[in-house]
Amino acid sequence: MDPYAALRYKEFNIFLMVRFAMVFAWSMQFIVIEWQVYTLTKDPLSLGIIGLMEVIPAVGMALFAGHVVDQKEKRNLLIKCILAFSVVSLGLFFISDPDLETQLAPNTILYTIYFLVFLGGLVRAFIGPTVFSLIALIVPKKIYPNAATWSSSTWQVASVMGPALAGFSIGWIGVHWSMCLIFGFSLVALIFLLRISRKPILNPKIGEPVIESLKDGLRFVFSSKAIFGALTLDMIAVLFGGAVALLPIYAQDILHVGSEGFGILRAAPAVGAALTMLGSTRFPLHKNAGSKLLWAVFAFGVCIIVFGVSTSFWLSVAALFLSGAVDGVSMIIRQTILQLKTPDNMRGRVASVNSIFVGSSNELGAFESGLAAKLLGTVTAVVFGGVMTILTTGTTAIVSPSFRRLDLSKDVEEHNKD
Repeated sequence: MDPYAALRYKEFNIFLMVRFAMVFAWSMQFIVIEWQVYTLTKDPLSLGIIGLMEVIPAVGMALFAGHVVDQKEKRNLLIKCILAFSVVSLGLFFISDPDLETQLAPNTILYTIYFLVFLGGLVRAFIGPTVFSLIALIVPKKIYPNAATWSSSTWQVASVMGPALAGFSIGWIGVHWSMCLIFGFSLVALIFLLRISRKPILNPKIGEPVIESLKDGLRFVFSSKAIFGALTLDMIAVLFGGAVALLPIYAQDILHVGSEGFGILRAAPAVGAALTMLGSTRFPLHKNAGSKLLWAVFAFGVCIIVFGVSTSFWLSVAALFLSGAVDGVSMIIRQTILQLKTPDNMRGRVASVNSIFVGSSNELGAFESGLAAKLLGTVTAVVFGGVMTILTTGTTAIVSPSFRRLDLSKDVEEHNKD
């Protein structure tokens, strides 16, 4: 199969630029917020609260967002999402003004940040399903797997550069102007998105009652063993393996490497994942997908344990890099399953369930890690998460032999014939 098949479509290349700019801005913003909040509070639980403030609206609105996405034109809906994100970024820019910080109490600044993160969670509930649905309208079915890989690779590359630049920009220009840079990237995403044409709405049930629409989406996800199994496994792994939420503590109090070291640590998993994804464009992972996914999540747990006990900066970087590499395998397989097995008229709703299971588990994982660090200590909390990830993988392999034997080769061949 042509590894560059999706890149031969002009609008898909523009879409990748939009995706890169948005993910870059979002990931950079989250890192800057983490740094600022921990600097204000020196409390690991405050890092968990950041995740909680984003996950509550993201989960609460996810199913409704999926319904809206399936009912609306995707390009214009994504434009509205980016505009809303820009407003949140602008708010964070103003609240991080050093002059304002001297006039307001630390708690006022902290609660304002939490509120803006909450608004960002509302926006995120719509962005994920919209992006997932838009891909399928830009490229033909036969190259969905290739397009999903390039889209995920772009996501990971942006996730590398966003945190890395965030760490350095905090040291170079400070939190305030780092927020301004984030706002600029959101505007770049908007400009590129305007070059993509409006797309048709493929849902034959326009105007369907919300409750019926949501029931159909949930019924489809829970009846598909491949989709449900992949989402569940990834959700639990990310939930308990959310060590990255505690990186400000490791950077400042354990490894003593400052904001630049923090940027490197935060970018390391994404570097590993990006390399895995770029490699997968030439070496597809659809054969024996179930067993590969199980081994990838198992290895992820091992890497988290090594990171947790490490007191060496470069060993910590290596462990995070490898955790990202194996997590990249998991992400590619999950996205391939979703793209191949989801009907066009249900993409928004299925993607919204995916955001609940996997995307939002990042923030729940951040809260779990922050709470565990508060109760057990930082190192113990990270090791506990890695152990739970390994136990989850072993349990899944034992109780679900059909998932262990999952192979996507036939699905890929059928789409190639379309």
